[in-house]
Amino acid sequence: MPDELSFNLLPPVQGSEYRWLNIDRHDVRVGKVRGKVENDILFIYSITIFPEFEGRSYGRKTIDLFKGRYSTIVADRVRPTAVGFWEKMGFSNNGDGSFVFSDKGSS
Repeated sequence: MPDELSFNLLPPVQGSEYRWLNIDRHDVRVGKVRGKVENDILFIYSITIFPEFEGRSYGRKTIDLFKGRYSTIVADRVRPTAVGFWEKMGFSNNGDGSFVFSDKGSS
């Protein structure tokens, strides 16, 4: 498939609680995610698809991958310009600036 993505979890950075995940298509970096896992909950602090690769569903495909791995995902401190993306991905507004996806029922 021509739009197949690969993901590379980078080693932890000393002194940081976050992990970075590179999003690649073939051998080209198309974006990155910053997050952490606590008690089997994925917290996403940022997801960036580089401008030249926007509009190709790479963000959606990345979140779909996470949904297959984690039953609860929290998108923390969502920017107003990104609310529509998280809503389209099935996340619910948590009322504190974060959006939550849970396949365990309502969040």
